[in-house]
Amino acid sequence: MSDSDQQNSTTSGREEGQAESTSSAINPEAENELLSAYLFYIIAAVSAALLFWRIYVEFSKYIRRVSCLSNDCQRYFAQTSTKTAFFKRNILYAPIFSKRHNREFQLSSAINVGTLPTRLQLFFLVGYFSTNVAFCVINVPWSDETGKAYKVLRNRTGTLSVVNMIPLFVMAGRNNPLVRLLNISFDTFNLLHRWFGRIVILEAVAHTLSFLAGNAATGSWADAIQTTLKVPFLMYGFIATCAFVALGLQASSALRHAFYETFKLLHIGLAVLAIITLWFHLKLDDLTQLKWLIPVVPIWVADRLCRFLRIIYHNIGAGGSRTLVEALPGNACRVTIAMARPWTFKPGQHAYLYMPTISLWQSHPFSVAWSEDSEDVFAEKQLPVSRGDVLSSRKSSMSFIIRARTGFTDTLYRKAAACPDGRLVTTCFAEGPYGGRHTMHSHGTVMLFAGGVGITQAVPHVRDLVAGYSNGTVAARKIVLVWIIQSPEHLEWIRPWMTEILAMDKRRECLRILLFVSRPRSTKEIHSPSATVQMFPGRPNVETLIGMEIENQVGAMGVAVCGPGALSDSVRAVVRSRQYSSDIDFVEEAFTVIHPPFLIFPEKD
Repeated sequence: MSDSDQQNSTTSGREEGQAESTSSAINPEAENELLSAYLFYIIAAVSAALLFWRIYVEFSKYIRRVSCLSNDCQRYFAQTSTKTAFFKRNILYAPIFSKRHNREFQLSSAINVGTLPTRLQLFFLVGYFSTNVAFCVINVPWSDETGKAYKVLRNRTGTLSVVNMIPLFVMAGRNNPLVRLLNISFDTFNLLHRWFGRIVILEAVAHTLSFLAGNAATGSWADAIQTTLKVPFLMYGFIATCAFVALGLQASSALRHAFYETFKLLHIGLAVLAIITLWFHLKLDDLTQLKWLIPVVPIWVADRLCRFLRIIYHNIGAGGSRTLVEALPGNACRVTIAMARPWTFKPGQHAYLYMPTISLWQSHPFSVAWSEDSEDVFAEKQLPVSRGDVLSSRKSSMSFIIRARTGFTDTLYRKAAACPDGRLVTTCFAEGPYGGRHTMHSHGTVMLFAGGVGITQAVPHVRDLVAGYSNGTVAARKIVLVWIIQSPEHLEWIRPWMTEILAMDKRRECLRILLFVSRPRSTKEIHSPSATVQMFPGRPNVETLIGMEIENQVGAMGVAVCGPGALSDSVRAVVRSRQYSSDIDFVEEAFTVIHPPFLIFPEKD
């Protein structure tokens, strides 16, 4: 062999070795595993940041509450810093645009197309969606003429679609541990659940189309589709993709709100079909990717098992639970459930109610408006040291206000109204309680805005704060309840509970109630019982009310709202505009992201 031939051979061998090294360095399967791990790292990093934020906020609230227990002035905590005000005004409380966030886009009396996320939610959703798009297309050999790009894209999108199903199913559960750990609302996780679902669907569709396009490149689309339907593992994968697409279509906001009960059953059925067919698709094709699907089933089963155990524990045994439904003016019902076993109640909680005689096995969420203390006649009686001891004791009953709209709520009201004296005794199983993330114990001034049956969220907070003021266990010195109703007859919804609150110790020193009647039949209906309980015609000027309290603010101010989207957005806008004036925190109690709005607060004024 000549020197030139030997040199050419050496150069050729070096190039082949470099090609092999490059090929081994960019192993598509290993890269898919690495990108999948990166997705989990991103979710873990965001969760860790939120956890540290929650620890900081809770610690700050604790220090503020303890510092204010013996300080009626609380001037230090009424001040705010420019950086904090900027963050809350422009990021934490900010909608995407100027004002609209929770107000729905109404297409008709029964159909709407949902709400808008906040800026913080949008930032995460856009970031995570963009990350998935980038991961799907990175290092795909688009210029390769052998069709390798189709194969790489097919495997990449299929892997990422299955990987994203793990957080998708975690966020769907009622017993999602991240709700309590990160103190993020259930409706926020529902928002994330829907968008993670859309990402899974788009990646599944891209996975299927890239396979069909790759086969069609060497034959025809008809042959590719025929092969898909004949080969078992391909057929299972195609069925799973079709189920995912159907899930996305039937979960659209308009259909979900208009036909919620049908949506719920169909949603579960399609999800089960997708999981089963995807399982067989991966089992017959690629066992290495089956590991990403394995956690999905235990997550779903664990949530269902926890829900079942909650129902059994609180409703079965000890004589079982007993339910009284009372028809009230304004097409509303007061539902009181005497639980089989006591439970611990916190303001702001909700429960899911199963009424087999009304809606078979379906459950519907409602805010807990009131809870009574347990009384065991066989137990040794001990006098409570204070009212705080009574309120912190375990409970045995929970009450709800449910206004009739359509479906379940309408049937319940008509059955109760048809009974003698408007009182229906029926069977009801309560699952819960859930929620109760926010307390107002560290705020010197508290304003609670409620619209319609949104009062069910405010009443427990009022009782909790008045009792805490009397016992000296909270920072609250001024409590203002603003309730907007359509007619004075709606006062009957909470009359027995409000009577008890008005009789509490030191109530007059800390509590003012402002009632606004939006549709009075005459001015004679409007009369103020006392200086601390006042009634006005029309709607409130939210900016004026909050401005008046800021002028005489004690400590940090907490503003909470529960009601129609328009009311929530108005309160949010005023709180944002006042951030530089004083320290104001905003809490929005909403449950409209996945469930029909008439379940929790149906007032549509």
